Amino acid sequence: QVQLMESGGGLVQAGGSLRLSCAASGSTASIGAMGWYRQAPGNERELVARYVIDGTIDYSDAVRGRFRISRNNARNRWFLQMDSLKPGGKAEYYCNVKSSWYDEWGQGTQVTVSE
Repeated sequence: QVQLMESGGGLVQAGGSLRLSCAASGSTASIGAMGWYRQAPGNERELVARYVIDGTIDYSDAVRGRFRISRNNARNRWFLQMDSLKPGGKAEYYCNVKSSWYDEWGQGTQVTVSE
């Protein structure tokens, strides 16, 4: 299994930037995909950005061009650089890892973008 810990959320004004971090511990060698999802109150959890083991990077249409996912060489820490944030209230951002035998989520970190 893998344990995840996010950090970096907070309050930011529209147009500003935040950088989220996710640290993974445990069976990280078996990770097949790693990424970020978010969930606003009353909405379903949605993909923001993710790496797949073959090197593919996916971004949601809502963030493409403004957000960037990156990771360290050991593939046990990844980041979400969020620029040009749009006002939209609060959302919980979750990091996620998947393998052939697990699908793990972090506890979430809250991001609030004010007008």
